[in-house]
Parts: sequence; structure tokens; C-alpha cells
Amino acid sequence: QVEVVEYGGALVQPGGSLRLSCVASGSIRSIHFMGWYRQAPGKERELVARKGSSGTVYYADYAKGRFTFSRDNDKNMATLQMNRLKPEDTAIYSCNVGASTTTSRLGDYWGQGTQVTVSS
Repeated sequence: QVEVVEYGGALVQPGGSLRLSCVASGSIRSIHFMGWYRQAPGKERELVARKGSSGTVYYADYAKGRFTFSRDNDKNMATLQMNRLKPEDTAIYSCNVGASTTTSRLGDYWGQGTQVTVSS
């Protein structure tokens, strides 16, 4: 099984920055992709940024130029550096991991999420 844990969410003022981290652990054989999603109150979950096995990072339009996704393959970790935050960035941010384990093929795993609130 794979456990995904996110941390780093907080209350921040507009224009501020936050760094979210995600760590995957368990009987992981290989991680195929890692990504960040967010869900604001009353809205559907949406993709923020994602990096697959090709190495290319996909960013949602609203994230381009403000958010930076990075992945540490050795630590099974992904980070999301968020700059120039806006009130509309307020949401629960969740990490999504696609991984194969010692006992199963590719599975889709999610963390519990971390709250980001942008407000003055």
C-alpha cells in the first residue's frame, strides 16, 4: 500500500508565498507520476501541476509563472512553490501519486490534503 502525506498549508496574505510538500511512502516499487490538485469550496477539484514519467511538468494556466512544481525521485517527494498568491487560490491542495508497488501494478493514491487560505 502507498501512503501520501501533504504538509505546508497555512493562512497567508495576498501576494505572499507558500511551499507545499508531499511525501509518498510504503511498499513502492516505482512512482510513475506525481501531481497537485486543489478544490475550493463549492467547486470541483482541478489540476494545479503534474509531472509524469516523461519529465515534463504540466501547469494549469492560473499556475503558470506563479507556481513551481519540483520532484525529488530519491525521496518520493513533490513540492509546490506558490508565489504571488491570490484569494482565489484558497483551497484544499491534495497530492496525487501514481505508483506501482511490490504487490500491485499502477495504482492511484491520494493524500488527505492541506488547507491553503489566502486572506488579509
